[in-house]
Amino acid sequence: MDWLEISIDVPPEFVEPLSNIFQRYGTGGVVIENPSRFNPDEGELPPVPDLVTVRTYIPADNTSRERKSHIEVGVNLINHLHPIGSLKERVLAQEDWETSWQEHFHPLRIGKNIVICPTWREYDDLSTDVLINIDPGMAFGTGHHPTTRMCLELLEKVITGGEIVVDVGCGSGILSIGAIKLGAKYCVGIEIDTKAANVARENCELNLVVDQVKIETGTLKAPKDSNKRFDLLVANISAKVIVDLAALISSSVRVGGQVILSGILVSSLKQVKSQLGSCGIRFVNETRDGDWVAILAIRDR
Repeated sequence: MDWLEISIDVPPEFVEPLSNIFQRYGTGGVVIENPSRFNPDEGELPPVPDLVTVRTYIPADNTSRERKSHIEVGVNLINHLHPIGSLKERVLAQEDWETSWQEHFHPLRIGKNIVICPTWREYDDLSTDVLINIDPGMAFGTGHHPTTRMCLELLEKVITGGEIVVDVGCGSGILSIGAIKLGAKYCVGIEIDTKAANVARENCELNLVVDQVKIETGTLKAPKDSNKRFDLLVANISAKVIVDLAALISSSVRVGGQVILSGILVSSLKQVKSQLGSCGIRFVNETRDGDWVAILAIRDR
């Protein structure tokens, strides 16, 4: 069977929304190609690329026209918000598709020691590397989006070892897995979407952290016992949800506990800070990448 390869070159912040569209309407998975070349074995750090290529594959059968049409609608909607270019396509034979699926996905280094690597790549990690294996077909939470990347960088800075963590809106589980591999003792990942929660569980198995990460399907609930509040809460969601959950976020973290929040646009930062402050959460510092912000805060009361 032949396959239709559809691809688009986009800025890094559009990788995950495009991947979600491709994952939904393509059946051949999603490939994310970072054009930067670097040698992690030599300690090289890749620059953040201007453009990243996102690909999906559609079977060349009687469903291809409808699938392609859905993808075009999604891309056009994003183009109305921010110009991202147009789709490219080519037809591949079965054997070419099998090769193309894997050849463009390379290890991605984040922060000082974190490396995200596809399962089929051989990677000789350094003794200091924190290796996270994520299947690129599991689109959300690949590390390419600035909000995911900034959360991982902050986790690397604040985790000292032994923390009990909660990851709100855990998606692929990348932050939960990262927290454990950075030294946290235990993590509860909470995800409202059943399919995403299943993906997170699979990724936890892949990374051998199933005994230290519990993935729950549902929403955040404050611990009934104040002695069971979390040392650290991380949430890569949206500013609106953060504002709505501010009181619950505060009551879920022990006094003196830390909070990492992202998915926040610069335009919403003031509102987020104000709402968190009214709930006893003190802003410490922020990290910015383009229009996106990640914040580190502490529960004071």
